[in-house]
Amino acid sequence: MALYCIGDIQGCGGAFERLLAEIGFSPSRDTVYLLGDLVNRGPDSAAVLRRCMQLEGSVGVLLGNHDLHLLATAHGVRPPSRRDTLDGILQASDREAMLDWLRRQPLARRVHHGGQDMLLVHAGVLPQWSADEVLDLAAEVQAQLSGVRLPEFLQRMYGNSPDHWSAELRGADRLRVIVNALTRLRFCTPEGRMDFDSTESATQAPAGLLPWFDAPQRRTRDTLIAFGHWSTLGWFSRPDVLGLDTGCVWGGALTAVRFGATLAEREPLRVQCPQAQRPGK
Repeated sequence: MALYCIGDIQGCGGAFERLLAEIGFSPSRDTVYLLGDLVNRGPDSAAVLRRCMQLEGSVGVLLGNHDLHLLATAHGVRPPSRRDTLDGILQASDREAMLDWLRRQPLARRVHHGGQDMLLVHAGVLPQWSADEVLDLAAEVQAQLSGVRLPEFLQRMYGNSPDHWSAELRGADRLRVIVNALTRLRFCTPEGRMDFDSTESATQAPAGLLPWFDAPQRRTRDTLIAFGHWSTLGWFSRPDVLGLDTGCVWGGALTAVRFGATLAEREPLRVQCPQAQRPGK
């Protein structure tokens, strides 16, 4: 029985199938976790969702910012972007089944392996949050996504403020900070004020900012966090963090990590991907 995590697929259904074959994935024996951004910008988002639904129980997923964008577009809250490749889902006969399945997926998971816990998120966590708090806050958002007032939540989800956490936040502001941290965060100030403009690699942090995982008072330092979202960071492995977005949709690779007896034993496995889109706006 093997445990894997896989980075951002972004609609690259062919690469996903090739990677499952490369790792010798067995649904009856193995478990794979996908770290968000299942869809968009690649050529076959519908195939990715259908495959995940077929493998539910052996494949667990997280929601990323592109997955939330799909839900918002499907509910008329956001207009399609010129770079979107979501029509295969939005015009499919099984559209509603895919969207209903997607809205019920979490923004964070905890996995126990080899006597240790690993926290899975799409983007990052704020320094004020413990691992338990991350899961509790993600559950607040999941309740909105799976509830009857989904369009109203999606309408109020977007925006860059507030840009920092306070336990006093309530309503839409509170949920927006949670969503932004878990699905969009790359850089923040040492105190946890989020930046949403910079997409550089971790070594090119703008003045006054640092990668979220280097915040000096981060309360999750004792828990391994696996994440995607940051293609310019690429494969990034150290004892407390594991970055797995290696730019599949941009012509990079789709990467899985196979864990050994412990979370410290990590073997990267990759398949190269044809370029579906060019970086840049």
